[in-house]
Amino acid sequence: MKKDFTHLQIVVILMFSMIAGELLAQTLPLSPNLINLNSKEGKRLLMESQTREDFLPLIVHFTVQQNKAYCGVASSVMVLNTLSIPAPEAKKYAPYRLFTQDNFFNAAARKVVIPEVVSRRGMTLDQLGKLLEAHAVNTTVYHSADTRLEDFRTLAVKNLADSRNFILINYLRKSIGQERGGHISPLAAYHEKTDRFLILDVSRYKYPPVWVTAEKLWQSMTTVDSDANKTRGFVVVSAGLK
Repeated sequence: MKKDFTHLQIVVILMFSMIAGELLAQTLPLSPNLINLNSKEGKRLLMESQTREDFLPLIVHFTVQQNKAYCGVASSVMVLNTLSIPAPEAKKYAPYRLFTQDNFFNAAARKVVIPEVVSRRGMTLDQLGKLLEAHAVNTTVYHSADTRLEDFRTLAVKNLADSRNFILINYLRKSIGQERGGHISPLAAYHEKTDRFLILDVSRYKYPPVWVTAEKLWQSMTTVDSDANKTRGFVVVSAGLK
């Protein structure tokens, strides 16, 4: 029975990775250090991964950012829907309830930063944490200057092995060989043998989901966000308030 269940998991994972590939009609070329999830090697890494509990829940609720600065909003919406947090009514789908990028900014979130500002400038790591907390979830914000690569790897691997919590990363694209500025997306899996994390990039019109080495990812998170005058980093999110 256990063998059948494992086989079913693999079939479902491949199905979703192929669906993801079909939606990637045209994206920018990848640098040699990155591995496209929808490549033969990328699928192999996913199949071999022993730490991928977050992958399927996130794929089911995958959201493409609706403008070039809404990466944090799209990533947050994915996580809130995956955690089954009580959602407001979605006007487009009334009377059904769902977190969308249009209803994400409730009254509490607007006290952190208004959507008009995020549409122009994006958001900082600390703002990401506070915006998520406006929706009654538990968040812990880690600036890379306050921790180490080894600590991040240990925490992230533990997180990705548990589908009840998620990790959003704030990194500089340029540092991993992409164009160009700061970006936010969820992590979805970890491949032990190659020490690579899978970034489920929410700007699907620009880049596919990619596997990146832990060291390269860490370097991209140790860069300074000029808007915050702090290093980037990551946010751990789970249901329930602190």
